[in-house]
Order: sequence, then structure tokens, then C-alpha cells
Amino acid sequence: MDRELELRKRRGTRVLLVVLAIWGLAVAFAAEAGFYRAIPPLFLAAIIALGIVVPIIIYAMSDGFRAYIEAIGLRSITAFHIWRIAAALVFFWYGAHNLLPEAFVRNAGWGDLIAGFLALGVLLLPESRNRYLAFHIFGFADFVVAVGTGLTFFLLNDPRMSGIQTLPMALIPLYGVGISGASHIMAFDLLRRGPLRRGPGSEVKRAAVQA
Repeated sequence: MDRELELRKRRGTRVLLVVLAIWGLAVAFAAEAGFYRAIPPLFLAAIIALGIVVPIIIYAMSDGFRAYIEAIGLRSITAFHIWRIAAALVFFWYGAHNLLPEAFVRNAGWGDLIAGFLALGVLLLPESRNRYLAFHIFGFADFVVAVGTGLTFFLLNDPRMSGIQTLPMALIPLYGVGISGASHIMAFDLLRRGPLRRGPGSEVKRAAVQA
């Protein structure tokens, strides 16, 4: 039974990595081709929103995908958010060259930097439900502030927001934001229902992470 579940988990990981690779390459190709610069800001905002909504719809409708997310667990979902450290450095670089509005850089850059290091800290410390919950609450709040600030400047037609329509910045709102936002919501669902743990040589079972 354990072996079968492990094979399913590996198969699910391969499928997920292929989907994420295709998504990332599509965003990179569209940015390089100038697609994002050619569409109105409202359409771009809708594309960013779809990057969050579509994974959540799939999660809600697919028993197999929910089971896979449970199998990889809160630790793997949280580990993904370490990428936000790199995202923060990109924001700071763009801000230093006046390629993004100062308020957007401040809100998104510092928030991502703190969230990334918090994710790292949660992983280095013993597993704790409260730590996971605290991180995902902060991470989601930062996510909402950053996305809201960016969309506000977009709708105000601030010319400096054109920076996020080109590489490498385009990968943050049009790729990383969708995955991050969706993963926070999935983590909240796992915390609500009780995360799954897999012990060596034992069946996957439902258990609360220690407080």
C-alpha cells in the first residue's frame, strides 16, 4: 500500500512539474513577444487573477489533486515560498533603477523578503501547526497587499508599471503570484481539515501537526 501511494505521489509530482514548466515557459514567451504590453491593464489584471482562480477551481473539483496536495503536505507547500526572497531582490533592483513605483517596491519587496525568510524559519524549526498557520496568514496578507498595490498603480496607468510586462519581472505577477496565492489557500484548507503525515513504513494517515 505504501509503495502504491508513493508511486502515485511521484507521478503527481511529475505531472505538476510539467504543468508548471509549461506555464512558466508560456509566460516567458508571451512577455518576450510583447503580448502583455499590447493588452489593456484590466485584461492583464484578469490574467493575473486567473492564475490564482484556476488552480483553486481544479483543487476544489479534483479529488485526485486534493489527495496529492495532502500527500505532499504543508512542509512542501511552505518550502515553495522561499522563492519570495529572490522575488524581493528583483523588486529592489527594479526600484533602485526607478523601473517600478516606490510604494509598490516597498510593499511587495519587503513583504516578500520577510515572507521568504519566515518560510525558511518555519522549515528549520520543529514542525508546528501554529507556525504553519502564522506563516500562511502573514504570507497571504502580504500577497493581498502586494497584488492590490500593483493593480492600483496599473489602473492609475503609472508608466513605471510597464516593468512587470517584461522579463524577468513578468514571471513574478504572472507566474509566481498565481502559484503562491493558490498554495496559501490550499494550505489553509489542509490546516482546517488536519494535515497528512507519512511515517516511514506506515500508511498515510490524518494527524494534527503538533502545536
